[in-house]
Amino acid sequence: MIPIKTESAWRGTADCKVCGVRQLVLFADLNEHDFGLIHAPIDELDYAAGASLFTEGSAAKGVFTLRQGTVKLVRSTLDGRPRIVRVLRAGDVVGLEALASQQYDSDAITLTPASVCRIPQDVVLKLSSSSPRLHAQLMKKWQHALKEADDWLADMNFGTARRRVGNLVLKMRSAENREISMLFSREDMGAMLDLKLETVSREISRLVREGAMEQLDKQGRIYRVLQPDSLLLD
Repeated sequence: MIPIKTESAWRGTADCKVCGVRQLVLFADLNEHDFGLIHAPIDELDYAAGASLFTEGSAAKGVFTLRQGTVKLVRSTLDGRPRIVRVLRAGDVVGLEALASQQYDSDAITLTPASVCRIPQDVVLKLSSSSPRLHAQLMKKWQHALKEADDWLADMNFGTARRRVGNLVLKMRSAENREISMLFSREDMGAMLDLKLETVSREISRLVREGAMEQLDKQGRIYRVLQPDSLLLD
């Protein structure tokens, strides 16, 4: 899908310097001199839910800092099934592998409407070599990405169906309000947890029925977590 809005929102330094989520994303520690090294435009893009940022195996041209929304990283298994390997949220960097290879290693697809900043690869590479602050930030983001990938593998692929669903509910809690968890379609959840759609639906209904969480919307995407420990009981 094509972004619903594409606009070259930054040409120079002004918008990045006053960005409301700057402390969350890649340029958090840059100073005036660092910004002076940037000459290529950084595009601010809005995507509708279900849009593609890039595809697995495509040429890597840059990285994306996620300002708002959620993005799923999807890889194909040997038998051709799509498997969601991680979910990214505001403050995460999408396509970080672009700095170490010439291609992206997964599909990046928006789960919700999303706002991103697309940073050309040569901008990040130049800054990482000339700015110790950005290099340190890149290493921090990279280490975070590796830890998140390990955590997803450990928490989402082992244990009973109930435990897997419970782990996902806990991981998707809002940073602003830890009682609120934002979920996705049952099909997407199944692809994350390696469970059938029917199994995911059954386990969510069971957790609601037992009082571990309560549904807050008609679509079954927003829940209030009432008993966090109960979500992990087998």
